[in-house]
Amino acid sequence: MTELAPETRARVAARLRDQRIETASWAYGNSGTRFKVFPQEGVPRDPYEKLADAAQVQRYTGVAPSVALHIPWDLVDDYADLARHATELGVSVGTINTNVFQDNDYKLGSVTNPDAAIRRKAIGHMLECVDIMDRTGSRDLKLWFSDGTNYPGQDDVRTRQDRLAAALAETYARLGEHQRMLLEYKLFEPAFYMTDVPDWGTAYMHCMALGDRAQVVIDTGHHAPGTNIEFIVAQLLRAGKLGGFDFNSRFYADDDLMVGAADPFQLFRIMHEIVLADALSDEGAYKGIAFMLDQCHNIEPKIQAVIRSVLNVQEATAKALLVDHAALKAAQDAGDVLEANEVLMDAYNCDVRPLLRSVREDMGLDPDPIRAYKRSGYLEKIVAERVGGSQAGWGA
Repeated sequence: MTELAPETRARVAARLRDQRIETASWAYGNSGTRFKVFPQEGVPRDPYEKLADAAQVQRYTGVAPSVALHIPWDLVDDYADLARHATELGVSVGTINTNVFQDNDYKLGSVTNPDAAIRRKAIGHMLECVDIMDRTGSRDLKLWFSDGTNYPGQDDVRTRQDRLAAALAETYARLGEHQRMLLEYKLFEPAFYMTDVPDWGTAYMHCMALGDRAQVVIDTGHHAPGTNIEFIVAQLLRAGKLGGFDFNSRFYADDDLMVGAADPFQLFRIMHEIVLADALSDEGAYKGIAFMLDQCHNIEPKIQAVIRSVLNVQEATAKALLVDHAALKAAQDAGDVLEANEVLMDAYNCDVRPLLRSVREDMGLDPDPIRAYKRSGYLEKIVAERVGGSQAGWGA
C-alpha cells in the first residue's frame, strides 16, 4: 500500500473502527440449493448456539456486534432471555426478519393473496414480529415477500398492490417510536411472471406512502445482470429512504455468495456512494443504515465464511475512504473523464490489508481474524459438543 499521510491514516482508521456489520443467524445453519443441502459438523441446533457462533465473528473482527433473527426459524419461548444471552456473549439481537413464504397457505401469496383469511394470517405474523422486537430491543423489522403470479391474468395487478399497501400500513402503525420498517425487493423468484415488490421503485413508493420510518433495503443479489446498484444507492440516499443492505454476491441470480466474491469492484462502488454521503455510521448525515450480511454458506465453513465476508466489506470500505474527493471533484468539474476515473481507480487498486491489520491491532484484536479463529480451536470444540439433536437450517 502507498504510504498514507498521517492525517489520512488517522481519519480512515477512525471510520473503520466505527463501522458496524450485522450478521444473520441463518448464515450459521445448514443451507444449500434447490437440489441438495450439505450438512456440516458443529452446526448450531438452536438460536442460542447461533448467537454463540456469531459472537466468534465479533470476537475476531470487532465490527459485527449484532445478529439478525428470522422468525419462526429462530423461534424460542422467551425472547427476552435470548436477548440476555446475546448480551452475555458480547453481541445483541438486531433486525427481526419475517417469514410469510414457507407455509402452504401462501401458495398464491401472503399479504396479496386473494383470500382475506390468509392475508390476515400473514399480517398477524408481521405484528407478532413487532412484539418480538419489543422484547429483544430490536430497531428494525425487515419484510420480504415472495408474493407474485406465474401467469398473465392470474390476479389483478393493482388489487394486489392495494392489498400490499393495506398490510404494510397496519404493520407500520404497530411500530414503536424508535422502530423502523425495512422493505426489501426482489426482481423475480419464486414467482415467474410478476413479483409484487420487484424493484426499488415499487418499494420506495410504498415506503413514501407510509412515513419516515419506512425505508428500502437493497439486497445486492436481487437485480438483473448489469444493474447499476450504486445508482440505486445514490437515489435512495438523495431521498433519505435507504434503510439498509443485504450484502451478498451472485454470478447469475440470487446466489447468496460471500459479499465481494463475484464482483469486489461493485462492492467498492457501492461503498464509495455511502462514504460520499457520509452514511457509513449512525454518527453520519444519513443515520441508521443497516449493513447486514444475507448469505447462505452451502459448502464453505460457516463461521469462517462470515468472517471472510466481514473482511471483504472492510476492505471495500477502506478503499472507498481513500478516494481523494477533492481531486475527484476537480476532475469532474473540469470534464476530465479519464482523470476522474483514475482518481477512483487509484483508491480501488490500493492494498488496504496492511492498514486494516494495523486498525485491528489498535483495537486489541489479532491482525489476521481468520487465522486467529482457526487457531482458537472453537470449531473442534463445537463439533465435539454439538452431537445429537436437529441441526439448524432452512426452516429451523
